[in-house]
Amino acid sequence: MLYLVGLGLADEKDITVKGLEIIKKAERVYLEAYTAILLVEKEQLEAFYGRPVILADREMVESSSDDILAGADKTDVAFLVVGDPFGATTHTDLVLRARELSIPTRSIPNASILTSIGTTGLQLYNFGQTVSMVFFLPSWRPASFYDRIRENVSIGLHTLVLLDIKVKEPSLENLARGRKIYEPPRFMTSAQCAAQMLEIEEVKKEGVYSRESLAVGVARVGAEDQNIVAGTLEQLCEADLGKPLHSLVLLGKRTHDLEREFLQEFAVDKEVFEKVWRRDYAGKE
Repeated sequence: MLYLVGLGLADEKDITVKGLEIIKKAERVYLEAYTAILLVEKEQLEAFYGRPVILADREMVESSSDDILAGADKTDVAFLVVGDPFGATTHTDLVLRARELSIPTRSIPNASILTSIGTTGLQLYNFGQTVSMVFFLPSWRPASFYDRIRENVSIGLHTLVLLDIKVKEPSLENLARGRKIYEPPRFMTSAQCAAQMLEIEEVKKEGVYSRESLAVGVARVGAEDQNIVAGTLEQLCEADLGKPLHSLVLLGKRTHDLEREFLQEFAVDKEVFEKVWRRDYAGKE
């Protein structure tokens, strides 16, 4: 059987008991290492699991999935995913390929950023569509996220923005020349995300959000050094949340006083936060 095992968000101890039992009995264990990363090194996982772990990069998962699935109809293969197994569409594709080969599959769920963002005090029922923010390039500044945020804003819902990570990826120049030379890992910060959002608003000028729109930056959710900062988008452009991984939430206007009370503790400036909240949010539809 092919097992897709969720690892949770922070370290080796976030694994479920059920997931750990599967890892210990599997013939081979792969760690998906490009849609997200754990906050510890592979060697720390191997020491805790008592098993060798094979890193599965984008190229292996998307182009050489047959290697992962080889023999999974006769033995158990574990495919480890940071967060929950189906937090990325790539893993749905892997299951579909397994089905084509008549390989049974089973998923072991775990915490993901989609649910753990509740640590901010924002109510999960008040979230709309999740969007992704990629690193802008000089000649490429995609803005498809803007329309999704507009839809969320129109009905007063919060937007969770997932931030780009670059792990074992070639530069455009090396890609064009067919050279397998990889760039150092890069992880977008909440400050970079806020700045890119404001850049697109300057271009669009549709007023979907502004420099005074309230947002929440989060870093290393679930870890001992988890960090949460609330403020305006302009304030978050200057906020240093520390080490990756980061995410950002743009607040919708259909809010609850409990959310305000919870978030005040994390405000860059409590007076500014309270002023903007009462003026622009305060339960408005």
